This record gives sequence, C-alpha cells and structure tokens, in this order.
Amino acid sequence: MTDTNDKITRRSVLGTTAMGLAATAATGGSAAAQTSSAQAAERAIPALRDPRDAYTRERFKEQKQPWPGLARDMNPRPDHGEKTYRGSGKLEGRRALVTGGDSGIGRAAVIAFAREGADVAINYHPDEEADAQEVVALIRDAGRKAVALPADIRTREACEKVVRDAIEQLGGLDLLVNNAAYQQSKADIMEISDEQFVRTYETNVFHVFRFCKAAIPSMPAGSVIINTISQNSYDPGEDLIDYASTKAAIQNLTRGMAKQLAKKGIRVNAVSPGPIWTPLQVAGGQLEGKMGEFGQDTSLGRAGQPAELASLYVALASSEATFSTGTAVGAHGGTGQP
Repeated sequence: MTDTNDKITRRSVLGTTAMGLAATAATGGSAAAQTSSAQAAERAIPALRDPRDAYTRERFKEQKQPWPGLARDMNPRPDHGEKTYRGSGKLEGRRALVTGGDSGIGRAAVIAFAREGADVAINYHPDEEADAQEVVALIRDAGRKAVALPADIRTREACEKVVRDAIEQLGGLDLLVNNAAYQQSKADIMEISDEQFVRTYETNVFHVFRFCKAAIPSMPAGSVIINTISQNSYDPGEDLIDYASTKAAIQNLTRGMAKQLAKKGIRVNAVSPGPIWTPLQVAGGQLEGKMGEFGQDTSLGRAGQPAELASLYVALASSEATFSTGTAVGAHGGTGQP
C-alpha cells in the first residue's frame, strides 16, 4: 500500500509540475509576444515612399547664379539629407576627404559620412565659403572632426596641398571622394571656347588623377576611392559634350585604377548620377530657358535630390562592400546606365 501511495504521489507531483510548467510556458510565451508587439508598436517604422513623389515633381523656376553657385540661394533649396539621414556606425573611425563637399552630391556624402562616424575634410572653391561653413557645422553637430580646405584645384600644386593638409589635420586618410566638377551647357560646339574646354578637363579629370596620386601613398589597405561620374559617361547630352567626355574619362580611370590598386588592397568605385538638383544646374549647367525641363524626362518624372545618393557613397565606402571594386552604381530615375 505504501508503494501504491508512493507511486500515486509521485505521479501527482510530476503531473502537477508538468501542468505548472506548461502553464508557465504558455503564460510566458503570451507575455513575451505581448511585450514584443508593444515594442514593435513603439518603434518608429518608416513608411514606404513612392519614389515618384518622394521629392517635388514641379518644374523648376528659371534661375541663374554666377559660377560656382550656392545651394543656399537656390529655389527650392536642394535636400542633402540635413534633416533625414540617420547613421548606424558604418564608417566609425574613418577619415575622409571629399572634393566639392560644400554642396550638391558632395555635401550629401559628407553629411552621411559624418553621421556614420567618419571625420571629414571638405575641399571647395573659395567662392563657396558660405555653403562650406554650413557643412562644417553639420559635421561638428554629428560629433566628428571637420576640416575646411578651400582651394581652386585646377593646378597640381593646389591638389597636392589639399591632400597633404587633409592627411595632416585628419591624422591620416582612408576614404577619398573625387566629386568636384565644372559644367557649362552650350548648344553648339562652336560656342565652347578653348578656355572652357581646358577648364572643364582641369577641374573634372586632372583633379581626380592628381588627388589620387597624392593620396594613395598614405592610404592603407582597406581604403576606398569613390569617383563621381554621370549618366553622360554612357549617353552624352548634346549640349554637354565637353563635360560628358570628362565623365567618360573618369569612368575609365576608375576601372583602370581599380585593377591596379587591388594589389594594394585599395578599392576604387564610382557613383553615376542622372539629373540631380545641385548648384551646377543654376550656374550654367542648363541652357537658358530650359530649367523647367530639368529631370522631367526621367521614368520617375522628376529630378533627383542629392540626399537620394548619400547611401550609395556610404555603401561603397563601407568595409561591408569588400568585393566591390571597379564598379559604377547608378542613380538616374529609371533612365541611363549603368
């Protein structure tokens, strides 16, 4: 009888325990699910954005500024991601130099780099000081070091000095973005002066070559060079034949350097924008009377904003993209290559 009672007692205890555990598990599971749901509800889940309406589709008003133009004086002001870009530490501890970093695509890249954890030096034409100081403030607001390096980079001496100063003030260099550009639209080749042609090549192509030569000896393995090309590299606009040819040259430089610098562990890539709303457009980049047509012929029916390219520069700069070199990433609104 004792054995029987003992067996019954054990069964009762085991059964009760099992039921208790099951109940606890069920309750715990329910509580966990409720907690998870509550946390998800509290999180700000970004809504999907229709790319057709992500930015203005309105035709831009006819406007003109003396070269090089200022973003602060454009109507509407371009969006460089000042209020929207959120970093996640992808470039923590990196040291970057960006040419044309005061406005346009360069400014968008600079803001993103700083918010991803990089210290940033920006080069810009001295006439763009007002825009540059806004960028310096944004870098510092992100808690990163900002270095302002104004210079007209059409000479070898200027290019070498900018790189040298950037390396000295940043304490090194592992990310170089060659983005500065000169663009003047002309309806006929006969309107393109020899001076304009030379200036376009000095600014767009020679600076890429010279900045790379000056920077590479100080760039360790794992460093990245990103060049800004254009959809004009592949499909030149008829009123931009000098500018378009420089962008094709930079594309070729990018691919050739990528093959050569792979031996040093340095990646070289390019970003290829389509029509993007930057000071280039209001400072001679569009033919007179054509501003309202800018970007209207893209598949999305609008021009792009610099902020829409920032994440492409971050992705190519990040060590997460270690197998990407010699590539070009496009942002054309549905038209153009690559």
